[in-house]
Amino acid sequence: MKAEFSCKCSECGKILDIGPGIMLCPVCAKKQRSDEPLRGIPEFEYTPRPGLKAEDYYPVEKVFFPELPVGNTPLWKASLPDAHRELYLKDDTGNLSASFKDRASLLVAAFALKYGYEEIAVASTGNAGSSMAAIAAAAGLKSTIFLPEKAPRAKMIQALQYGARLISVDGNYDKAFDLSLQYSEKYAVLNRNTAYNPLTIEGKKSAAIEIFRQMRTVPDYVFVPCGDGVILGGMYKGFRDLLHCGFTDSIPVLIAVQAEGSPAIHHALQSGKFRPCKSRTIADSIAVDIPRGGYYALRQLQAYGGKSILVSDKEILEAQLRLSRKAGLFAEPAAAASYAGYEKMKGKLPENARVVLMITGSGLKDVDAAVKKLSFPEKSISRIEDLYED
Repeated sequence: MKAEFSCKCSECGKILDIGPGIMLCPVCAKKQRSDEPLRGIPEFEYTPRPGLKAEDYYPVEKVFFPELPVGNTPLWKASLPDAHRELYLKDDTGNLSASFKDRASLLVAAFALKYGYEEIAVASTGNAGSSMAAIAAAAGLKSTIFLPEKAPRAKMIQALQYGARLISVDGNYDKAFDLSLQYSEKYAVLNRNTAYNPLTIEGKKSAAIEIFRQMRTVPDYVFVPCGDGVILGGMYKGFRDLLHCGFTDSIPVLIAVQAEGSPAIHHALQSGKFRPCKSRTIADSIAVDIPRGGYYALRQLQAYGGKSILVSDKEILEAQLRLSRKAGLFAEPAAAASYAGYEKMKGKLPENARVVLMITGSGLKDVDAAVKKLSFPEKSISRIEDLYED
């Protein structure tokens, strides 16, 4: 038994055909401007059926999924200073490429296998690229990754290690995004770009379903690191599907945590519209000038009472260090942003609130950022007495 589903534009409601060409709604895409988020992102809708589990509501049959250790990551209670009694970390550092992005890459790979694609292209600041490279390698697919030249070296090494073709882009993520689309169109390869490919949203919703299964309910608040808005949109999609299919009767308050140097969605939530911004933040994974999933994320924040908060690079690095030293979890800066946002907002939350922090990537992916808060030994010793000599 499988879930019955259809696909429609999340913006105008137009019913769309499901197949290899499914990307943006052709009607809404005509209104697209170069300086704004993507218009016409498709969304899958499911018909509730008795006997199906929440994990059955996906648009690609399970037979096409590579058998890989992706998802089913730990949700564990963290004993952090002055934190809520029910504070949980959804720890996605244990995924195949040590990133939350594996959830989307797995579904995209399954779609590629179903429809006979041999290559997948993607633009990335690092995590989506290394994730797609890992999943593609295991699925017998080729991967071509477009990365800004300033992407963290560790993430480049990951992608190369998995055998990806790495294209260094003279520019930022937005430039890499555009070039990858041109490449995909010219060479007829499947594009994984976040938001542009609606399967990225469907893949990321799996985290919401897992949280529900692990807690046997939905939490009150979920703090989500937010750049392009697709992890946030995917989390909303998961909780909405749970509600629509009758597994739960509520949707948590989602808090979009953005870096002060990349605040597009936060500003749009405050003002009701997007305006251009120039991103500058140490949290490369949430650094975007144009949040491609911005309209999709903003509509859901507005519809379901979501909130947003900005954190500085200093607050991010301090949160990263506290997570390591108090919880034993080494998160990359973008992932630690969720904790930084929680620290800033926790005084406004009810004492009995059930809170989840999304930890979306390992700190080993960007050791250069962590170094900024660390001190290395100044000298080496040859005998224990040397410890006490000036």
